[in-house]
Amino acid sequence: MEQSVLRPKPMPGREHGGPAPEPARRPGRGRRRRRRLTTVLTGLFAGTLLVLAGVGAGTVGAGVIGMSKLAELRQQGEPGGPGAPGASRAPAAAPAGGPPPSRAPARATLGVEVVDTARPGALVTGVHVPGPGHSAGLVRGDLLLAFGRTRIDSAADLADAVARARPGAEVRLTVRHAGGGYQQLTVVPGVVT
Repeated sequence: MEQSVLRPKPMPGREHGGPAPEPARRPGRGRRRRRRLTTVLTGLFAGTLLVLAGVGAGTVGAGVIGMSKLAELRQQGEPGGPGAPGASRAPAAAPAGGPPPSRAPARATLGVEVVDTARPGALVTGVHVPGPGHSAGLVRGDLLLAFGRTRIDSAADLADAVARARPGAEVRLTVRHAGGGYQQLTVVPGVVT
């Protein structure tokens, strides 16, 4: 058979349009897919367990300044406490002609989550949006060093200082940012309702 310029010479084993050879398989391809699938499924399983257990990514070891005070106020409002026999959920009615029932004083909050560090100060691990801390310019990673004229050495010191503050009154905060710079911010503590 004579070859021309228009028709190339057939390859060996493919004369007259024979079947094409199978493509070569890449070794280990199936193992990689199984490994990826196992990793994804394990991650989904672990994430589901954490969500069902109620554990948030940023809540381990953090305390919300002011939220525990809300629980205390609710307990004070119930006659005899939460577990007292005969305690009802209905509010106590004032006697006719008598003074209205007394209210617990409002407690100030900053709306931030803080933890203790090895150095003096309270490390901000979360800022509630909206909230007084967010409005003042606090961000996660800030180290609170002073609340007004009170020096802050721990998260408990900050909680005590905020509890003593009057809601609605401006207070100066001394903050050390994560980048190393110091700043004075003005915050107006609010009330949790």
